[in-house]
Amino acid sequence: MAVVAHTASDVDLLARLIRAEAEGDGDLGMLMVGNTGINRVIADCLDFTHIRNIRDMVFQSPGGFEATQKGYFYQRARENERRLARRAINGERHHPATNSLWFFRPAGDCPAQWYGQWNVGRFKSHCFYAPTQADCPSVYR
Repeated sequence: MAVVAHTASDVDLLARLIRAEAEGDGDLGMLMVGNTGINRVIADCLDFTHIRNIRDMVFQSPGGFEATQKGYFYQRARENERRLARRAINGERHHPATNSLWFFRPAGDCPAQWYGQWNVGRFKSHCFYAPTQADCPSVYR
């Protein structure tokens, strides 16, 4: 069952985002980007107090995703990424993205902190960062 309300258009939007952000990290990497995005919709803390749906999350400004500024993001959604998007929307989560609200792709090692948030792990090219449960209990569902 879905953990956030969504439409078919939202599934396509999330599918396009996860491909544009993490296609090189394979299906699991794209699913983890989806985890992070869905966590932002659920979160009612920090930079995400006004994000209540997938569209707002994808196009959040400032603080949103760089991929939305690139042409690759605007290509049609593909069925594989739609399946991954639906899995994330249905609450499937994987470490290190389980409670993450941020990720980025560094040139080298993952910094211990990024914008004051602690590194919770790396998957292939992306480092994931999560708030503490005290700072953002809603992502610890």
